Amino acid sequence: MAQLPENPLVLVDGSSYLYRAFHAPPHLTNSAGEPTGAVYGVVNMLRSLVRQFNPSHMAVVFDAKGKTFRDDIYPEYKAQRPSMPDDLRIQIQPVHDIIKAMGLPLIMVEGVEADDVIGTLAMRAEAEGHKVVISTGDKDMAQLVTDNITLINTMTDTVLDPQGVVDKFGVGPELIIDLLAMMGDKVDNIPGLPGVGEKTALAMLQGIGGLDAIYGDPDAVVELGFRGSKTMPKKLRDNEEEARLSYLLATIKLDVELKESIQDLKVISPDKDALLALYGKMEFKRWLAELLDGNSAPAADAESSEAPAKAAQFETETILTDAQWQQWLAKLSQAELFAFDTETTSLDYMKAEIVGISFAVDADKGAYVPLAHDYEGAPQQLDRDTVLAQIKPLLEDANRAKVGQNLKYDMSVLARYDIELKGIEFDTMLESYCFNSTGTKHNMDDLALKYLSHKTVHFEDIAGKGAKQKTFNQIAIEEAAPYAAEDAVITLQLHQHLLPKLKELSGCHQVFTDIEMPLVPILSKIERHGVLLDSDRLHQQSSEIANILDALEQQAHDLAGESFNLSSTKQLQRILFDVLGYPVLKKTPKGAPSTAEEVLQDLAQDYPLPKLILEHRSLAKLKSTYTDKLPLLVQETGRVHTSYHQAVTATGRLSSSDPNLQNIPIRSEQGRRIRQAFIAPQGYKLLAIDYSQIELRIMAHLSQDKGLLDAFAQGKDVHRATAAEVFGVDFDAVTSEQRRRAKAVNFGLIYGMSAFGLAKQLGIARGEAQSYIDVYFDRYPGVKTYMEDTRKQAHDNQYVETLFGRRLQLPDINARNKMRQQAAERTAINAPMQGSAADIIKRAMIAVAGYLQQQSEDDIKLLMQVHDELVFEVKADSAETHQQKLCALMEGAADLDVALIADWGLGDNWDEAH
Repeated sequence: MAQLPENPLVLVDGSSYLYRAFHAPPHLTNSAGEPTGAVYGVVNMLRSLVRQFNPSHMAVVFDAKGKTFRDDIYPEYKAQRPSMPDDLRIQIQPVHDIIKAMGLPLIMVEGVEADDVIGTLAMRAEAEGHKVVISTGDKDMAQLVTDNITLINTMTDTVLDPQGVVDKFGVGPELIIDLLAMMGDKVDNIPGLPGVGEKTALAMLQGIGGLDAIYGDPDAVVELGFRGSKTMPKKLRDNEEEARLSYLLATIKLDVELKESIQDLKVISPDKDALLALYGKMEFKRWLAELLDGNSAPAADAESSEAPAKAAQFETETILTDAQWQQWLAKLSQAELFAFDTETTSLDYMKAEIVGISFAVDADKGAYVPLAHDYEGAPQQLDRDTVLAQIKPLLEDANRAKVGQNLKYDMSVLARYDIELKGIEFDTMLESYCFNSTGTKHNMDDLALKYLSHKTVHFEDIAGKGAKQKTFNQIAIEEAAPYAAEDAVITLQLHQHLLPKLKELSGCHQVFTDIEMPLVPILSKIERHGVLLDSDRLHQQSSEIANILDALEQQAHDLAGESFNLSSTKQLQRILFDVLGYPVLKKTPKGAPSTAEEVLQDLAQDYPLPKLILEHRSLAKLKSTYTDKLPLLVQETGRVHTSYHQAVTATGRLSSSDPNLQNIPIRSEQGRRIRQAFIAPQGYKLLAIDYSQIELRIMAHLSQDKGLLDAFAQGKDVHRATAAEVFGVDFDAVTSEQRRRAKAVNFGLIYGMSAFGLAKQLGIARGEAQSYIDVYFDRYPGVKTYMEDTRKQAHDNQYVETLFGRRLQLPDINARNKMRQQAAERTAINAPMQGSAADIIKRAMIAVAGYLQQQSEDDIKLLMQVHDELVFEVKADSAETHQQKLCALMEGAADLDVALIADWGLGDNWDEAH
């Protein structure tokens, strides 16, 4: 979790507090029958916040009555919001009165929203050199985050700095407005881009950049390969005005005229008499008693989740002598279980060097063995090679149980020192993930705060930040030892807390023991193998693209009659519409001639320059994102070594980074050329094996629909079979267009797509799409029954499960907000299929790893896992033998009522093999 500054300016989103408090228990009333729950909740959160920060300057900001400037821009803004409930309206004034009596500045400004006031104050304070903490539950505020402005959500114990925003939303603060603009907001009636949800928006933003970049080259979206990417350029072109308007509406105003300066926001002493009267009327008896007893700094109430974290108590021993080390080595050798952690010079497991090791046998004492701190004046330390040689038998003993946090990293680091870590029984990151994949981030700092109420020492606390941040070997041992020992102790405490909770959920515990933990060494090995990359091929492709770009740019200049920047919207507007006099087909929300993708596409039908610009944009994006960047990730091995992440996605799917293998483009010829750069060494081939239509097969198994079961049993093309049913034609008479539409129905229903969404995807009328769905459910009634039953079970249980017991919590399934509830229902339908597919490919990897252990590493290696595909590096002369066995293992990874089919391909590169 992000480090919180000392004595920041604290800005509270009072309106956010108010609504959260109103909808959260306890729903209190006083003896007069007046509702008081919202007042209680807001005040309790403020008391906790004041106790946590003890700020000298603070402001609580509320929305003022009346319309805002956004209503002038877009009269439909927030038009669909229901009116404020009477029970909430009558609590507003008491809330304001108590806040003022507490000595806290309160601000409301007509014509703008609380967000705008907070944004203006935050930026002004930052400019004056202050640190700022904004307390809110509003995701829109993430756009304000900087190195000096932090968000805190006291309801969820979430603190967001710039990296935290990336971790939570998938993009940094600079792209939050773009994310909000693309997704829209039904509550605020911000239109957004039709059919674009969070996943789609993130795919575009992460793959291309902000709205300006996307609209600079909408066709590049196709290369991202997400579901619906082929039709997305048209959606973008058709809805640019809505997207630009949404951006404007989602942007927090930073220049509100305020009468208050930062110095005016000083917290003053509470007005005790006023508080006595107000608490008395509200009948807040505990707070009344505190005032009467003279307690001026009360803690948050026990009912609140805002209780400040308490520090865990434990001892730290720094091991600097051989006698100490031998005592600890004996202690570790006798322990039934011990926690350990490595401290290193880098987060890159391929380059990290061990600086020290920490251990804990008991939850109240940790030890740190410094081995390679090399700053000036560092004390004499034990010899690293000697200590590692002495601990190696214990670490390699499969019968000596160990627990760690993200042990895959430690395993990979130790492998560089010829230590094969065994006996890894528990990983607290995975214990948390299997217990509740959606409940929190699964790093140690967040877990300690959530489950142990312990605020850990963060790395930045001892190493600093930014360019001057020290590596661990440069940190003084007296600072490093408590930090490192804490890692081991807290890991052990977390394990002792989480394992019993996990065992209460037998299915989740089985997923942990049978799938996730066995996968750790497999992934470590895959990562360390890496995959060979032909950088020369990529450099050549980059060079070719650069030449094409130069030629296109020159042609564009010739057509325009002058030089101009093809990437500049303003310059392009001037050239197209002022110099060349092209017709203005569409305008931006601000009235300027649009140069959006769809406009250029339309103009390209009659004029050559727009066509050149579109081609230039597409190639430039491909070059910067892939052909230039991938070679920079090649390590000394000549290979790229990705990092697989087990505890990120809610459904159990693996993700990867540096590079993200899941996003390598495959839809275009240039994209496939990039996959051609993932190659096999001389004498080897790449063998790719992937599951055929695995989620549809899981749907058939779960729904037990006879039509689907029969189609798969007969080995039919299931999309053609669906088309025959939906369109009422013979199987052999199905056209390619009918099959395409049936495929959209098959996959759309898996993802909970509505008739509206299907209509958008297929470019047909909503009524026609609904008729497809109606006929589908008529022909496949088991699917409809499964979906209805799943929705009901999800509402009853607030979770769904995969075939193997992995549980996905659905906190929004019974939300009052219908959009959130419907989104949770769609997740409930899809998650058992996507999650089961994730479990199956992981089970397959475990089975395959068992087979590979019996083979020579020189003969075959597992290189990559991408979606439902495994990629191997195999000797050319034994590829066929291995292919048959590996396909059989993958097809046997689950016992379904329909056959699992694993398709395979072989080639000199990934494109040939896929």
